[in-house]
Amino acid sequence: MATTEFNVLRLLPGTSPMHRLWAGTKLIAAAGLGIAVVAKPTWAALGITAAVLLLAAVLAHFPPGALPRLPRWLVYLLLFGALFDIYAGGDPTIHVGGFDIGLGGLSVWVRVTVLAVLMFALAILVAATTSLADLPAAVDRLCTPARWLRFPVDEFVAAFTLVVRAFPLLVDEIRVLAAAWRLRRPTLPGGLQVVNELLDVLNTAIAASLRRARDLARAIDARGGIARVAPPSLRLGLRDAVALVVTAVAVTTIVLV
Repeated sequence: MATTEFNVLRLLPGTSPMHRLWAGTKLIAAAGLGIAVVAKPTWAALGITAAVLLLAAVLAHFPPGALPRLPRWLVYLLLFGALFDIYAGGDPTIHVGGFDIGLGGLSVWVRVTVLAVLMFALAILVAATTSLADLPAAVDRLCTPARWLRFPVDEFVAAFTLVVRAFPLLVDEIRVLAAAWRLRRPTLPGGLQVVNELLDVLNTAIAASLRRARDLARAIDARGGIARVAPPSLRLGLRDAVALVVTAVAVTTIVLV
């Protein structure tokens, strides 16, 4: 069954080739593809990125039912933006009933929307095939050259680990607050009252996040502060080399086309 939760940190069980890749390999590939297609979001670049993602999804045995469905309000917001882009006009132009309609703005909207979908799909695919416990060690190894240059790598890795670990807690907190708000307001108020209600929920969410951050900081301080845990030994296999080569070819093609 398709899920309605907008969650990108759900690990799917399996032993596919994508699951067996080193977490750092997937991070490098995701960063390379993401930077290349954002820097040059042409239709050719979007097509190449989509093809690589489709190949990775097939290798990961990613089930279509695991894709989260977009919230209804986000769909309405995208359609609202499309109407404004249609009004903006621009080449190419079509003639309908004696009127000239410029599709240049709509073309830009479609391209930006496709880019956002591809970036979201990239995040979903990496998270679905990578355990959260493997990410801090991978980031630590990837930041080794920065450690040689005396950059505060340990603090960055600790902050990254806390963000990854705390994100599911934040999502659960938001769900609890939303459920409590629905119980308190079974019918949605109209007018400006709904804005005040949403502001109250937002203030409560901020207060709950600050409380959790304070408790987490106290726990870290009680355990002696930030300590670096040496990552396990790394053994890259042939599949990692193939994945990096495919990513390099895709990025090079995006840059050249």
